[in-house]
Amino acid sequence: MENDLSNYRKSYEKGELLLKDAPENPLELFQKWFYEVDKYFPEVENNAMTLSTIGLDGFPKSRVVLLKKFTFEGFIFYTNYQSEKGRAIEENPNVCLSFFWHGAERQIIIKGKTEKIATNLSDGYFESRPKGSQLGALASNQSEIISSRQFLEDKLKALEAEYIEKEVKRPEHWGGFIVKPVEIEFWQGRPNRLHDRIRYQLQEDFNWLIHRLSP
Repeated sequence: MENDLSNYRKSYEKGELLLKDAPENPLELFQKWFYEVDKYFPEVENNAMTLSTIGLDGFPKSRVVLLKKFTFEGFIFYTNYQSEKGRAIEENPNVCLSFFWHGAERQIIIKGKTEKIATNLSDGYFESRPKGSQLGALASNQSEIISSRQFLEDKLKALEAEYIEKEVKRPEHWGGFIVKPVEIEFWQGRPNRLHDRIRYQLQEDFNWLIHRLSP
């Protein structure tokens, strides 16, 4: 099979990112961009982000997860701690997050160190989920091999019957991670492939060093 994609081209012309407009703290710029995308591109699931980890086999692996909260401390998502990504993070907490909002021609790349959040915070989020999602967390031993789709659906039906009048408690193997950034790069598409790239790097005094990068 051979597919020549050399003629796939697009001119990026929807915005600019100048160094003079970059705030001292990158989380302020993240928040600005995030809500601009939310406002002007409501059809986009703008909290979808690519999480890249180094697996136990030594290979990097990327998958899309959902950002559920961000603060000046970092970025929070939830998962099964015993999943492939959960085990990878336990072995190597250095990860990368990436947001690509094609409508706005913007990308954000975040390098950071990952920690489990407090159990009471995971409890609070789990309680806020729809019951179907709660039971799904119980039904799925994430990343494990299963015999069929029917196996999974039968397991969910059994749990629905078991918990028809009972609250679902968060399983200990399910909860939140926070990615605390050490480097954040903002990318704004520009014409002629001369894209704007602004990189923030966290310093020992917790200030951010800011540079413009060549595209």
